[in-house]
Amino acid sequence: MQGIVIIRGGGDIATGVVQKFHRSGFRVLVLETEKPTAIRRTVALCEAVYTGHAKVEDISCTRIESISETDACYERGEVPILVDPNAECIAKLNSIVVIEAVIDAIMAKRNLGTNKDMAPVTIGIGPGFKAGEDVSAVIETKRGHDLGRLILKGSALANTGIPGEVGGKSAERVIRAPLAGEVRHIRQIGDVVEAGAALCEILSEVIVTPFKGLLRGLIREGLQVSKGTKIADIDPRLDVDWRTISDKARCIGGAALEAFFYLRSEEQK
Repeated sequence: MQGIVIIRGGGDIATGVVQKFHRSGFRVLVLETEKPTAIRRTVALCEAVYTGHAKVEDISCTRIESISETDACYERGEVPILVDPNAECIAKLNSIVVIEAVIDAIMAKRNLGTNKDMAPVTIGIGPGFKAGEDVSAVIETKRGHDLGRLILKGSALANTGIPGEVGGKSAERVIRAPLAGEVRHIRQIGDVVEAGAALCEILSEVIVTPFKGLLRGLIREGLQVSKGTKIADIDPRLDVDWRTISDKARCIGGAALEAFFYLRSEEQK
């Protein structure tokens, strides 16, 4: 396929979306911010913003500085990632290539500028979008019976601020910064930690885990965070492979791919 699918965001959920489209033969371009704050960094392609290159399962991603570098990435079978938080490159790309779709997988719980004029198909991942108004379709992201459901009119369920239950744990799975400051690591992603174990520190305050679990996510060391920022993810299931894309991300990625083909077929009727 000669067109490009633009995916806004390169976190762990967005990476699940990237994999589905990349494996289906699309040329994918990921747009990110200058300082991504993903905590599940081992399965988030946005790490390439910092390191220049990232690999998640079978997807290799390389940071580019200009849209002129995209073709070289595609020839190598890689996914390019560009720092462009406002999606300004879309205007330039429209004059040189067909943009098949724009998928907003920033997971900001609000719309940061994605609109139906950006591409023939626009998809919003999670709450903050209205299908039929600012995007063509919305994908439900709340864990449960409707996870991955296509919404063609209306919005996804509102953000409750409470993570879905995994292994009997919910809100306590996500560790938030108790104060603003620079993060310093004490443990690493993949470690099994006991209740009360030190995970990281901000300034002089040590952040500990509330229960025994697998440290599945930890925000990048050295980042300045605000109070309340998500900084770590503890999974009570000790046998989870923290190096692979999650079930939730795969489900949402598949739903986004389904939405694309469904909407394109509807347009052709």
